[in-house]
Amino acid sequence: MGIITLTTDLGHKDFYQAALKGSIISQFPAVQLVDISHDIPPFDIQYAAYVLKNAYTYFPAKTVHLIGIDSVFDEEARYLALRYNNHFFVGADNGIFSLVLDGAPQEIVELNIIQDLKYLHFPLTDIFSKAACHLAKGGKLTEIGDPVDSVVDRTLVQPVVEKDSLRGSVVFIDSFGNVISNISKELFNKIQRGRNFVLYFRRNETIDQMSWHYNEVPEGEKLCLFGISNYLEIAINKGNASGLLGLNKGDIIRVEFGK
Repeated sequence: MGIITLTTDLGHKDFYQAALKGSIISQFPAVQLVDISHDIPPFDIQYAAYVLKNAYTYFPAKTVHLIGIDSVFDEEARYLALRYNNHFFVGADNGIFSLVLDGAPQEIVELNIIQDLKYLHFPLTDIFSKAACHLAKGGKLTEIGDPVDSVVDRTLVQPVVEKDSLRGSVVFIDSFGNVISNISKELFNKIQRGRNFVLYFRRNETIDQMSWHYNEVPEGEKLCLFGISNYLEIAINKGNASGLLGLNKGDIIRVEFGK
């Protein structure tokens, strides 16, 4: 039994998600399909990369991860399949692979599966599903594509680092309203060096203590912590930090460290 995960911006209102799943099951009835998310905002590669990056490592080796973000037909588009850390990924070469993976893939091919004109506008149900099923059944990458050397590189905005401060930005709001920044735990610890800190953000709000978990403060109180993604989060215990604190994607946050 092979495993195929699905990360798409297809939503749940239309038939598109069902068509994709039906296409996969028709080709590989024994497949185990797992939805990572179909609620990615349309064409939002950064959002999709954050979700998939934090989910795929929990799956067994040789799992195939099908990515359906910004994957409408384009004559100039490259569709790739690749192997990284014994996982397989299938998707459009639009920069998402460089955001999901922490290093260079061990093997990359540009898919040479002939597009069925019947599904010209929807390669997910044709080229992508065929490639994913082939790999989930144990097939080789070189049997469905031509080797290439690299993927499109897309760089995230990085925090500004100074001797006694960090200036980052909000990159993700999760379904609980928790606000995730682009300041990693590794970078924070490197600059902090054991010093006290004050986190500043919108509406002149501040936090000066790091929490280990969300329930460490009373209900309704704000906190900051390094969550499962290992990036600095601003949250409210049993509350919506984004809505209540007015924090949105792209907003600036600042950390000042003691002298």
